[in-house]
Amino acid sequence: MIKSAHKQHFDEYGYVTLPKLFVEGQLSPIRELVDVFHHKWCMHNYEFYSKQAVNSSGLTSQQYLNDAMRLSLFELICDTSILNVVQQIIPAPLFMGTQLFFDPVTAEQANYWHRDPQYHLSPEEQKAALSGPEVLHVRIPLRDEPGIELIPGSHRQWDNEEELQVRLQQNGHTNAEHLSRGKTLPLQYGDGLVFSANMIHRGLYGNNRLSLDILYCERATHLIEFINPEHQPSAAMQAKLNQNLFL
Repeated sequence: MIKSAHKQHFDEYGYVTLPKLFVEGQLSPIRELVDVFHHKWCMHNYEFYSKQAVNSSGLTSQQYLNDAMRLSLFELICDTSILNVVQQIIPAPLFMGTQLFFDPVTAEQANYWHRDPQYHLSPEEQKAALSGPEVLHVRIPLRDEPGIELIPGSHRQWDNEEELQVRLQQNGHTNAEHLSRGKTLPLQYGDGLVFSANMIHRGLYGNNRLSLDILYCERATHLIEFINPEHQPSAAMQAKLNQNLFL
């Protein structure tokens, strides 16, 4: 079976860049509802936001957005321009959740290298996770931004000594230090970026960034356990969406 160019690139490097994924104006309604969510979330989580937060989650819940806004987000989650790429990597994906990334209030706050699973898995379990199943971020910048920095191929490769000590802050190292294999991927409004949650990466702050991440995962039991039913569409919404992405 011949692999697509996106699949080949992802298998080798762990990410796929999608320049100008969305045409002018296509994201304007999304930006408006994200602004509503972000304002309400910041007010409700003011202490956390003002001291250390760089992201929020659960945009598709009913907590801050009405059903019309939520449906618009679910329509984006089902957008064929996104799924055509995601399904090359995960043939039968599930919608896992959403995150919104923004700059910290404190300008001196450092960005940090990490693998997503390190917050709930031991190093040995993190190493085992590199063989799958896969979780994908689809990042959609809502304004031009510095983007992310990542270690190409680290979705399948374990950290070298430098990376492990920096990422896990061992032997006096901090997770904000420069890594020699780091690759910077700037993002412009309308671009898309698909990358593995397993890979070593960090967000780059600046230009008042505002990026929406949609997460998709393989249908593995231990991943499905992380899916919050409150972030899923209602049965009536699912009937309009016509996609087998939801629980």
